[in-house]
Amino acid sequence: MSNLICLLIFFGGGSIFTQGVEKYTVSGIMTDSLTTESLISATVYNKINSAGVTTNQYGFYSLTLPAGEVEIVYSYVGYSTQTVGFRLQKDTVINMNLASGLHLQEITVTADKSSRIQERTQMSMISVPIAQIKALPAIMGETDVIKVLQMMPGIQSGNEGSSGLHVRGGSADQNLVLLDGVPIYNISHSISNVSLFNGDAINNIETYKGGFPAR
Repeated sequence: MSNLICLLIFFGGGSIFTQGVEKYTVSGIMTDSLTTESLISATVYNKINSAGVTTNQYGFYSLTLPAGEVEIVYSYVGYSTQTVGFRLQKDTVINMNLASGLHLQEITVTADKSSRIQERTQMSMISVPIAQIKALPAIMGETDVIKVLQMMPGIQSGNEGSSGLHVRGGSADQNLVLLDGVPIYNISHSISNVSLFNGDAINNIETYKGGFPAR
């Protein structure tokens, strides 16, 4: 008789314990609020018991929690986190739309205003854009930067057909030629008939005929 009472107490207590840990499932789909695209590997977890899951490739999640108060946090990289708190008493479906949490600043494109020559302090400097150089007639169809500079006032070519520059009576070896700030000591090839510079690789040209910088 005593053994029978013990068995009744054991199974009765087990049923009471089972009823106390009743669980329900919270499921749904997580998507982008603007594009409605599924959010893959988004995080869903309960703050109260730290149980959590991640969404699959379709944005679907399924989280089984004990009945009672829950506080579910929905988060994804680059999106604003949302929290939903309620009392879980049955299987619940919550479809969550997350909004992007990254707001980039607008891009402002500005241009340098070109001042008139009479308003500049730099004297005897000529700036020639490459578009103007390509518009001039060229020998054999190839744009020659040096040949264009030889037609500027105060600059001569010296020998006919050569690529040397004689600035205001100076000789060709007295010029300083810089390409992106790097000195170029030999500006011609093919027996000084063709310049070294490729017109397609140059943006603009600045030539000083007087009042040049110290360098």
